[in-house]
Amino acid sequence: MNRPLKRELVFQLVDTARLLRTHIDQQARRHGTTRAQWSVLARLRRGDGQTQVGLADAMEMQPISLGRLIDKLEAQAFVERRPDPKDRRAYRLHITQAGRSFVDGLDALRQDIADEVVPEEHEAAIAAALSVLTGIRERVHLAATDPREDFAGPARPPVLHDALPTA
Repeated sequence: MNRPLKRELVFQLVDTARLLRTHIDQQARRHGTTRAQWSVLARLRRGDGQTQVGLADAMEMQPISLGRLIDKLEAQAFVERRPDPKDRRAYRLHITQAGRSFVDGLDALRQDIADEVVPEEHEAAIAAALSVLTGIRERVHLAATDPREDFAGPARPPVLHDALPTA
């Protein structure tokens, strides 16, 4: 493992995120939900009354895919669609009290997962890492949204034997 430090960090971030998503998926299933449904409920709890298109954009999903999630959450009485008073074609998504109670209960699970995977004795290192990760996230966001082709510097051919995973 003789990779430059920055490339190793990016590799570790991608791989750790994948493993963490898998672990969260397993824990969510044990509680009768999915990570995607949990995310929808959490986002609606933070910002109730969003449109399906707006929520899909925020979650980086296709509206049709989000629609299927909303259908399931609506069948569980966790979410309801209400007509948009300003647009007859649109509906606003609202979390119900049952949905709010359910996602509130999942907050303990989120804390349990954090306690399980993040060692408490590394609190100072975690604070420093959060600062670095925030900066990385901002740079990734800029790189992903900057229309200039030269933002990331000159293009280089991919190194196939050591390419980062794309998913």
